[in-house]
Amino acid sequence: VQLQASGGGLVQAGGSLRLSCAASGRTFSNYVMGWFRQAPGKEREFVAGIDWSGGSTDYTDSVKGRFTISRDNAMYTVYLQMNSLKPEDTAVYYCAARTYYSGSYFPGSMDYWGKGTQVTVSS
Repeated sequence: VQLQASGGGLVQAGGSLRLSCAASGRTFSNYVMGWFRQAPGKEREFVAGIDWSGGSTDYTDSVKGRFTISRDNAMYTVYLQMNSLKPEDTAVYYCAARTYYSGSYFPGSMDYWGKGTQVTVSS
């Protein structure tokens, strides 16, 4: 499956952005999807994940209550709605896919990656 993330940009602290990740090539509903991010000088980290149907979602603690992951299987797209953004959310955001669901995500567990989209939050 091929993935393409978009929707990043520059926003002030407290603002919102909605990231999209469009998939192509294989049946999208066969894949568990995740959003990861990587800030300069830091390792890539998990942000949010969602199972095949959208019935189960998972978040890293720092974004709970602020970010929402969702998917539209008919549109082959997964979204990340980011509200109440903070400067520490500044990073390149990546979408990724794998076929199994476990509720636990780490970069090495994902099989497919899209190119990232830059999110910059100014203070």
